[in-house]
Amino acid sequence: MPVKILIADDHAIVRDGLRMILESQRDLDVVGEACDGREAIAQAELLKPDVILMDIAMPELNGIEATRIICERISTSRVIILSMHNSNEHVFRAIKAGAAAYILKESVGSSVVKAIRAVMKGTQFFGDGVEAPLENNSVLKSPIDSLSPRELEVIQMVVEGKTSAEIAEILSLSPKSIETYRSRLMVKLGVNNIPSLVKFALLHHITPAE
Repeated sequence: MPVKILIADDHAIVRDGLRMILESQRDLDVVGEACDGREAIAQAELLKPDVILMDIAMPELNGIEATRIICERISTSRVIILSMHNSNEHVFRAIKAGAAAYILKESVGSSVVKAIRAVMKGTQFFGDGVEAPLENNSVLKSPIDSLSPRELEVIQMVVEGKTSAEIAEILSLSPKSIETYRSRLMVKLGVNNIPSLVKFALLHHITPAE
């Protein structure tokens, strides 16, 4: 049976390029696409793909948090992270979230099929320019580690300009709860205004720069 693949990336041109590469292989079948992290989760739950190609920087919910949720809910799906960044922090966070592979977008053409075949065999795959993370490496410690998954969801939507009411509706919580989450995460990060929060989110690639 063909390997069922879901492509999650907020740029249509990237999704189209990946589809062309994958559909040139007889045993690979692109069954769906998503343009943000929340849609990726919904499509993964609906389609139950064997492999998900996940962009790390997407609106609404970034690829690492989407990966964490998908891996918790669908144990049979393997996630391959696509990223512009090869820092130890990003690779470590992705693998910790449950990703089976991490490849850089600049080498995706030569790596993506190899990565799919590797994860389907049950092995991890790291593309050119990416080093497997060492869990005991002090470089991997990050302020993000102090935040809960829910706080990471809130911070992304706050810096993307959503109001507390809008975030509350998306997360099925009360606006008061969102305000509590926002206040708590700002204390944890040592920031006292939204511009500083935006700077932190961009620095750690919690949200896309554009």
